[in-house]
Amino acid sequence: MTTFESYQSPFSWRYGSPEMRKIWGEENKRLNWRKLWVAMAEAQTGWGLVTREQVEDLKEHMGAVDVTRALEIEKNIHHDLMAEIKVFAGQCPQGGRILHLGATSMDIKDNGEVLQIAQSLDILLLKLGQLLKILAGKVEAYAGMAVMAFTHLQPAEPTTLGYRLAGYAQDLLEDHEALSKVRRELKGKGFKGAVGNAASYMILFGMEGQRHFETLISQALGIPFFEVTTQTYPRRQDYAMLSMLAGLAGTAYKIAFDVRLLQSEVIGELAEPFGEEQVGSSAMPFKRNPIEAEKIDSLARAVSVAPLTAWNNYANSLLERTLDDSANRRTLIPETFLAVDEILMTLLTVMEGLKVNPVMMQHNLDKFGPFAALERVLMAAVKNGADRQEMHEVLRQLSMTAWQAIQQGQANPLAGLVVQDERVTRWVAPADLSPCSRWEATPALPNPAPSKWHSRYAPASNKIQ
Repeated sequence: MTTFESYQSPFSWRYGSPEMRKIWGEENKRLNWRKLWVAMAEAQTGWGLVTREQVEDLKEHMGAVDVTRALEIEKNIHHDLMAEIKVFAGQCPQGGRILHLGATSMDIKDNGEVLQIAQSLDILLLKLGQLLKILAGKVEAYAGMAVMAFTHLQPAEPTTLGYRLAGYAQDLLEDHEALSKVRRELKGKGFKGAVGNAASYMILFGMEGQRHFETLISQALGIPFFEVTTQTYPRRQDYAMLSMLAGLAGTAYKIAFDVRLLQSEVIGELAEPFGEEQVGSSAMPFKRNPIEAEKIDSLARAVSVAPLTAWNNYANSLLERTLDDSANRRTLIPETFLAVDEILMTLLTVMEGLKVNPVMMQHNLDKFGPFAALERVLMAAVKNGADRQEMHEVLRQLSMTAWQAIQQGQANPLAGLVVQDERVTRWVAPADLSPCSRWEATPALPNPAPSKWHSRYAPASNKIQ
């Protein structure tokens, strides 16, 4: 569609990259179907069923996809693949007469869709590899920058920004490995006919001939085929693939949610990029909303439910095949890939332009850091002979007093309270307590050098032509 007069999916123009949209566009889908018909014809020349002239005729017209004409035919015959056969056959005076010989619709549709899935996984793996490289550089740059860590969304103990980012990188690396495994193990249906027993092909080629026929096409396409299928490839493959994509979306969701929390002015330590002319709110001109991180979380929620639909498609694929998965798969798989594509592109933008505020980091360390020293004080006092339970209660009381002061807008008085309390200094000398009163944030490296992690996060090289 070229106008906005009728409804279009936001994935048609707002979300996802042009290359991902092209993969799932009607033209590419039908071009893949035509590639499969040509590969079939090429293989069938070995049995004298198709001539070289017919193959060349098909190849010559393979790129002349005419979606408009195919849709017009489909209105009358109510079968999308047969409509495409009629268009392609009509364009090929020699090869059209042998088109689709021995095949059923899902021999073409399922194998064509696996080609699209393979192309999509290659794009995601490339972007995920780029994201890991960026994160690796950030991990090294901020390895020594102290920040308050939070548990239960409450200040806990100091950590470093680099260590927090390393946790994100570790999860994303596992996602990369999981998707790489899906890509390596991706299989097509092959050419096994209406119920998967290859009856039509055995009539044409015999048992051994059918196996050789499949091998020729598998090699031509660059994808392996399932040994056993029904009319479709096992829908369990969709469930496994979408589960891995949902897992990646979950990792991105957590990272984006953390950025949203830390961008809140209450903490104020990190922020996503914000353009000079960007508008945060139509009513409140001062707003700097984390819209990119929020978009990631919004799309990730939609991705999270995709495996449930795929589970139902798999579990309800009764006997050799039912058609009740067909309509939802037209949006389920393309839009999940487009959503994850948009998530990765957005996360790349956020991480590449991540704003770090050392002033607020130091402020929060000054405000909450002294509490983290209490465990050290407790250990030192007990080593010197104090009763552990009694000392814990003393430090708890001092902490509650310090919290009351902080809630009144005062600086954290805990260090002074501890040093002045004889119940503590009886066991730990004041001079040994003073180093616990302050935490320093280390500046970031200006331009981190390429990391030794980078080679580990190299993107997958698998490609489908």
